[in-house]
Amino acid sequence: MNKLIHIGFGNLVNTSKIIAIVSPDSAPVKRMVQRAREEGSAVDATQGRKTKAVLVMENDRIVLSALLPETIAARAGAASQGESGSGVEAQ
Repeated sequence: MNKLIHIGFGNLVNTSKIIAIVSPDSAPVKRMVQRAREEGSAVDATQGRKTKAVLVMENDRIVLSALLPETIAARAGAASQGESGSGVEAQ
């Protein structure tokens, strides 16, 4: 069963496809984001707000979120434990 978590502004991601959730502040992550934007493999879910988390996905895509990495990680943890809240079950 796939679980979807809310990453802000009505956007959801599949928790089983997340490899890492990182802060966008370091130079290597900034380069990774810029390269993904150039290649068209970045999904911007920030709605114009500051990027606070970068989700590295299984399919060589990255997702940019305006939520803090800790918030997304807590939601992913709750979804994997089957708790309700910000997780949604996908079929």
